[in-house]
Formats: sequence, C-alpha cells, structure tokens
Amino acid sequence: MIGDNDIAAPTGGLIADNVIGFARALRVAGLPIGPGAVIDALKAMRLIDIGNRADLFTTLEAIFVKRREHALVFAQAFDLFFRRAEGIEHMLDSVPLPPEAQKPPPPASRRVQEAFAQSRDIVDTPQIEEKNVQLSVSDREVLQRKDFAQMSSAEIAEVARAIARMKLPQAELRTRRFAPDARGARLDLRRTLRGSLRTGGEIVKFHRLGRIDKPAPIVALLDISGSMTDYTRLFLQFLHAITDARKRVSVFLFGTRLTNVTRALRARDPDEALAACSSSVADWAGGTRIATSLHHFNNLWGRRVLGQGAIVLLISDGLEREADSRLEFEMDRLHRSCRRLIWLNPLLRFDGFEPKAQGIKMMLPHVDEFRPVHNLESMEGLVAALSSDPLPRRFETRSAA
Repeated sequence: MIGDNDIAAPTGGLIADNVIGFARALRVAGLPIGPGAVIDALKAMRLIDIGNRADLFTTLEAIFVKRREHALVFAQAFDLFFRRAEGIEHMLDSVPLPPEAQKPPPPASRRVQEAFAQSRDIVDTPQIEEKNVQLSVSDREVLQRKDFAQMSSAEIAEVARAIARMKLPQAELRTRRFAPDARGARLDLRRTLRGSLRTGGEIVKFHRLGRIDKPAPIVALLDISGSMTDYTRLFLQFLHAITDARKRVSVFLFGTRLTNVTRALRARDPDEALAACSSSVADWAGGTRIATSLHHFNNLWGRRVLGQGAIVLLISDGLEREADSRLEFEMDRLHRSCRRLIWLNPLLRFDGFEPKAQGIKMMLPHVDEFRPVHNLESMEGLVAALSSDPLPRRFETRSAA
C-alpha cells in the first residue's frame, strides 16, 4: 500500500511522457513554461526518487514555478495529475465530510480543470481536419458579437481567456514636470552650470529638459446590482486585464453602497483577484443606489483618484431606485472632476434603445461618451477608445453641464 509520502505515477506512458503532459497542462493553465524548463525537469527526474511524492513535488515546483502567484495553480495541477493510489481515493470518497469541513474550491481550481480537459483533448486528437479549423474560426467570429447574457459556460470561459489577452497601449498625457532629455526644448541651467565646473567655468555642453509623459489614470465605477449580474464577472475580468497592463487603475464596485476593490484586483492571478473582490463586497446582486454611491465616491475618493487627467468608466445600466435631483448633482460633480467620463451601458445592445428611465435621463447629459458594452467586440472598441490620445475637454462642454 502506498503511504502518504509516496506517489503513484500516472498510467499510460513513460515518466517522460507524463512530465511533458503535465508541463503542457500547466502551460494551458497560464504558467509560462518553455521547452527549456521541460528539459530541465526530465534531467531532474534521473536524480530523485520519483516514487516519493514530496521529492517529486518539490523538484517540479522549483523548475516550473517562477512567480509566487503560480504556486497555487501548480499545487492544484499536481494533485490532479499525479493521483494517489486508487484504493485511498475510494476510501476518502466514501467518508462524507461534515458541513463545516466542506470548503469552497480554491480560486484557480476551475481554470486548472479546464486546462487538463483541454490538454487531454489535444493528446487524444492530435490531427485536426481543415473543416474543424474553419468552423472554429467561424465560431470565434460569432463569439465576438454574441451577448454575454446569452452565452453558455464554455463560451464565457473562452471570452474570459480572450479578455485576459487584451493589451491596453499607454495613451500618455503631457504633464507639467520636466526630466533630462537630450532633445528637450528647455535648457537645464543647473546641470549646464554644474558641468562647466569641470572645464574651469567654460560651457562646453548644454543640457536640456523635456516634459514627462505619463499614462492617464483610469477610474472604473462598476454597478454590481441584480440587473447587471450577467455582465459583472466579465467586466471584472476586463478591469483586471487593463489593471495588469496599466498600473494607474482604481476600481470601485457599487450597488447599495460603494466598495473600493483596487487592491484586491491587483493580484496577478485573475481567479484569485475576483475571489478577493467578491469576498469584500456585501451587497452583490442587490439593489441599485447610484446617487448614494456617487455621493460617497465624490466626497471620499474624488480628490484622491481623479487628479492628473483621470478617465472615468461608469459601467451601469442606469436603473436607479431613487432617481431625484441628487443623482443629477452628483453626476455633474463627477463630470467636472475628471478629464473624460465614459458611460458603458449594456442596454445599448438593443437597436431600439431610448433613454426613457428617469435615472438614465438625468445621467446622460453629464457624460462625454455613451458606449455599449455587452459583447467582446464592444470591449475591443473600448480598448481602442482608451488607447487613443484623450483630448482636453472643451470649455463649452463644461459650461453646458
């Protein structure tokens, strides 16, 4: 019988095939594993006792795990791939766990299971017909325009992977600060005079200064009320993707109250980041109080995060429970405090959409852009809009608001 410290190697192949299959599954799960790491792992197998579970785990972890956030994914993948003896599994499965011991699965468990299923399909069907390739391309085009609310779980997983691959170019803003620049238009008198001391006071080289360009900060206000349930997770996936590409991103969730999840969303692993967000929010899929949430944001966070030409993304359907003059006042205040206010509304997916709700009528005059955000194509359009150079808002827009 195999003990706790021992391991039963997967059947159906040599140890080299098992290591290669394990590395392929880890690569699908998101770990950056190249051929060199696989070769190192195969060489290391000759130096250890592959029947010892602890030695095998430590060796492969040292080779395949390069970042701290990948350790959780590796541990779950290792337990799935290198299973213990079958008799022990049946013994454990036959004993029911008490309710307090039944913990929810770790954040990255679903991604690991999908990676193993995908890698198994690749091994079982190494040859793919040309018709299937063409069909997959067609399906991808359909997926671009399909509404998030109408997608199956497999399609949502595919969209989540596409969102994770999105890259947001740095649309930079010109600041008032200067830095040394050989082609700068301003003379750096201090460095020029300091350099002349080496030549007895004679100026040989002129030093120049140029303006510093920084990416425009992005502030996202995401509605997590019940009417936005079908879109919330994918929006968080998108915000996590742009947060990883651009560090100056602040994210706030609101339903009946406002919650700052900026720090939770900065975790490198997307599943871990989304799990941290959901655990820190108490009003998930509840009611909507946009005016109250905007009032809290303007009073407590406005001056902290809306400086230096911030772009605000308001992601909401605008279905306010208490649409009154406070909503219009807070929207006007938010509009005047930022450089661009972009309202992303999934209701724009309907061709005959008209702003008939009272809350939408009050909010619409105080936004710079009103865009749909209900499918992958609309998200890619938003990325293109955010990547463009944000022009200064005209004075007429501010005065009209």
